[in-house]
Amino acid sequence: MVAENFLNPIDETLRLTPFALHYGDPLPDARVSFRLAGNEQGPVVVVLGGISAHRIVTGAPGEGWWPEMVGPGLGVDTRQYRVLGIDYIGGRGDSATPSVGGQFPPISSYDQAKALSQIVQHLGLRSLHAIVGASYGGMVALCFAERYPELVGHIVVLSAADRSQVLSTAWRSVQRQIVREAIARGDGASGLKLARALAMATYRSNVEFAIRFGGAPKRMADRFRFPIEEYLFARGDDYVQKYRAESFLTLSESIDLHEMDATQVHTPATLIAVREDQLVPFNDMQALSARLNGPRQLIEINSIFGHDAFLKEGAALTPIIKHALAEQQT
Repeated sequence: MVAENFLNPIDETLRLTPFALHYGDPLPDARVSFRLAGNEQGPVVVVLGGISAHRIVTGAPGEGWWPEMVGPGLGVDTRQYRVLGIDYIGGRGDSATPSVGGQFPPISSYDQAKALSQIVQHLGLRSLHAIVGASYGGMVALCFAERYPELVGHIVVLSAADRSQVLSTAWRSVQRQIVREAIARGDGASGLKLARALAMATYRSNVEFAIRFGGAPKRMADRFRFPIEEYLFARGDDYVQKYRAESFLTLSESIDLHEMDATQVHTPATLIAVREDQLVPFNDMQALSARLNGPRQLIEINSIFGHDAFLKEGAALTPIIKHALAEQQT
């Protein structure tokens, strides 16, 4: 159990001025919110997740988005490290984000890295001990290491590469169009529900779905209903309670816009690839590793949870991340 009184969380919102976006658009009311939690005297480790993640990485039971990996005695040990989490620009939380039905400029993973660099400077840190980034967070970690190498000692990248693969962009493009058409009808939530259901089918593996949902369909009054339907649409229903359609569009697009120059990264890196990951195939992470120009290690794990392994495989990932963080001494 997480000892809440030990985490000593501090929440803050930083105004980002000046802040020119990567694609040249203005960002009115530019701001980023962050939380520090853990050992107040410990080296700072930034922890970043997928586009649904937020600044509350760990905390009271049920509060943080990564309780399997961050907390006392876990992969990112809050007894040893001070953990920094952020609300992504354009995403969920108190950072600059689109309003309901509102327009928002295109956001690059470089913009998230830039906001993080301003937080580091605001806090007066000489350097981050490390960044642990999974999925979209891994993309941001790579951009940060390219642009601000003096500000980070090590990056741990889970299920993320230096660019998005075209098939993954194809899946996400369909999801975004579903949401856009729903917003145009004045019902963004219904589109987000369907988009999330479709996304869940890409996050996991065929093996897991076959084990869990391989049963016979049920005969309804006018059709059959398959076991997998109940799961996917339940996940969609849950998602719309927490996330906004406009934020989903912004950060889903940001994933597909992601392309950075891995040859300019000299920061030590630990890369963790999942063999069953449909969205970021092992070959993409192999190619990333080959392009990096600093010390790096590519570790492969197997998981029926596919791209979601970083949320589900705490036992397998904990020793890998502990070792990576221990290697970087400040």
